[in-house]
Amino acid sequence: MKRFAALLLAVCLLLTAAGCGGQTSAPAESRSSAAAPAVPQWGSLALTSSMQPQYATEFAVDYYEGGYKLLTVRDTDRYLVVPEGGALPQGLDADIVPLYQPLDSVYLAATAAMALFDVLDSLDAIKLSGTQANGWYIENAAKAMEAGDILFAGKYSQPDYELLTQTGCDLAIESTMIYHTPKVKEMLEQLGIPVFVEGSSYEQHPLGRTEWVRLYGAMLNKEEEADAFFTTQSAVIEQLKDYPNTEKTVGFFYVSSDGRAVVRTSDDYLARMIEIAGGRYVFDDLTKEDSNNATMTVTMESFYREAADADFLIYNSTIDELIETTDDLIAKSDLLADFKAVREGNVWCTGKYLYQATDIVGSLIVDLHNMLTGDTESMTFLYPIR
Repeated sequence: MKRFAALLLAVCLLLTAAGCGGQTSAPAESRSSAAAPAVPQWGSLALTSSMQPQYATEFAVDYYEGGYKLLTVRDTDRYLVVPEGGALPQGLDADIVPLYQPLDSVYLAATAAMALFDVLDSLDAIKLSGTQANGWYIENAAKAMEAGDILFAGKYSQPDYELLTQTGCDLAIESTMIYHTPKVKEMLEQLGIPVFVEGSSYEQHPLGRTEWVRLYGAMLNKEEEADAFFTTQSAVIEQLKDYPNTEKTVGFFYVSSDGRAVVRTSDDYLARMIEIAGGRYVFDDLTKEDSNNATMTVTMESFYREAADADFLIYNSTIDELIETTDDLIAKSDLLADFKAVREGNVWCTGKYLYQATDIVGSLIVDLHNMLTGDTESMTFLYPIR
């Protein structure tokens, strides 16, 4: 199998312009099976049920007879989960990407999904990572990489194609950043590796991101475990929703390399978290520039107009470097020295763990509430800038 994969890689690298085939095919083991399964007709497969997400709006799961599952992401991308030993239905729509179970050799380049695989006790399905061991803040993920159970296979924009083929990679889970490197996505697909583009960052409710555990549960045949975990997290949020509003305003941002402020939009899940925690997000009418961007970039002058009088500022170090002092912050823009939150010492910074912790969003809401009310002895994601 490894020799076959290496040969396939060599052929694809030489014939990229012509492509290496069309729709992703079944693994060689299932194709060579002596007892070939009956081939169903896609149009005749009966829909048996559909998942009903409570908070998520960016995915759907439909269940069909025979163990087939149709995953829809952001109303544009569709993936058919084919049960182990099952055959690809004839007449399948050309835009539907087949995913053959068991999915046990995943290349994970979308960091937001790792925590959800972890709570499903499914890290063994991930064999390859787009993040180095020292880049993971999820303890079990870091340990698995240090033990060699998960290998670094290059970041999303520069994957190690040879390693992917040698390890029999059966799925690449990518963030929407892959759209900025379309040739990488094309090459993965030419190598017979289906690309699943994760879109949880577009959820407007904080629990929407966590509810993606149910989609991965469907992908891995762990629906019961996913539902049980999500029910527990939903209960946490229900307990937090009655926080009284303090009417204090909060700005959440970082400064890009070109000196502009990058902020979350008004309908983003982080803005919703601030509201649940008892605050007001400073941008109340900021909408996305395009459907593939969960943030907006504004000039520092525009940011000043909206956030100069904010009661609190939170610097997003998950994207940028950690900062420790107000001098570190002001070094990014002199304008920041005139912000009310900077003058009054109400600037906080996120830890690097924030975006990887899709499983415990309630803890960030508690942090935000404690920040707003001054009860800051125990924090999970936020720390003060001195």
